[in-house]
Amino acid sequence: MRILVTNDDGVFAPGIAALARGLVDAAVGDVVVVAPLTDHSGAGAAVGPVYERENIPYESVEVRGLEDVTTIGIDGPPALAVILACIGGFGPPFDLVCSGVNHGVNAGRSALHSGTVGAALTAAQFGLRALAVSVAWGSDPVPWETPVRLAVRAAPVLATAAASTVLNLNVPAVAPDELRGVRHAGLGHTGLIRAARRDPGDHPADTTTQDRTGGAISLVLRGGDGSDPDAEQREVAPGSDAAALADGWATLTALVGIREDSSAPTAETVAKAVAALAT
Repeated sequence: MRILVTNDDGVFAPGIAALARGLVDAAVGDVVVVAPLTDHSGAGAAVGPVYERENIPYESVEVRGLEDVTTIGIDGPPALAVILACIGGFGPPFDLVCSGVNHGVNAGRSALHSGTVGAALTAAQFGLRALAVSVAWGSDPVPWETPVRLAVRAAPVLATAAASTVLNLNVPAVAPDELRGVRHAGLGHTGLIRAARRDPGDHPADTTTQDRTGGAISLVLRGGDGSDPDAEQREVAPGSDAAALADGWATLTALVGIREDSSAPTAETVAKAVAALAT
């Protein structure tokens, strides 16, 4: 089995090194690392301005502990790395994509904007199976071994799954012996950004139009400075991935990317819209 390992934190991030080393040590398959040269967190499935350039710069890099593993950094986001790999940019076809380990969970609506998850969903568009792996923020040292152990166990199972299967694994920032276990959990509706406040300023928002002024949008982040844990927990839906993570469980959620909505209500709406546009 040929495994592509990528991430959105960058090719030199400790999480991707830990994941790649874990897969190599477990002899799960032949590992190739291709990831962004710089941090592309929050990139989703973006590919960047590919229409404005004829080639994608890359560098062969060396990461400690992966001296015998082909490791490449590209000038672009993780979804682009996956696309390039799927169309022959890095040798023979891949069977599985493992994305992560991301520092910070990608639960709830955060999964939509995650470059870690975006890379996995991009792989599914090419028929590959993919695993997105994330660990919660916590104090140093980050317990990378906890998500890596789970990812290594999940990879062989995922390799036998139906084509385009994507699993999203989120893990609390605890040592392996402190983890309560793993649960299947539904995708919740909470996200990293809880609220926003506009702070007006007196500096130009557009230097070409001096009579326009801007300011800053202050963000209230889940788990950030001054956060209210009780209020945050009340926002979490029971049975969701965020709820299970808060209770000390790792969560596994199956995801699907963009596909046609063929449900009956939507089909009726489309039919009405086509008729309206045709008049």
